[in-house]
Amino acid sequence: MARKVRCPVASTLDIVGDRWTLLIVRDLLRGHARFSDLHESVEGVPGSVLSDRLKLMEREGIVHRRFYSDHPPRAEYHLTAKGHGLGVIVGALAGWGEQHAEHDLSLVDNECGHGVAVVYHCPTCDRSAPRSRIRMVGADGGGG
Repeated sequence: MARKVRCPVASTLDIVGDRWTLLIVRDLLRGHARFSDLHESVEGVPGSVLSDRLKLMEREGIVHRRFYSDHPPRAEYHLTAKGHGLGVIVGALAGWGEQHAEHDLSLVDNECGHGVAVVYHCPTCDRSAPRSRIRMVGADGGGG
């Protein structure tokens, strides 16, 4: 079905909006690269679903597959730059979950060990923008 408005949220959810894809990204960010590692770390994901999601992510340029064995064929999956961009989404979900859901993991700065927050940043003005100033507008800058 064609959309009236090509919303970036809806378009992104078309790619990563299922139950598993962002959990796969989370675990790739944590260093799990092999199919067997991902199958263990993404609790409850059926192998066929994991395989389908990794194929979709490869088609979309989110992961790069690299074979480390020919017989039998075995691959590792690594996030591309486009895939690493989803880390912000995973971070935002983690931050929300730390505040509003039960959790055993926290998002921290690897250097200082303190918790971090995902913030809006205007690259043109090179400044942070509080959530109260953020709104969604048409791509032409109008209210769309």
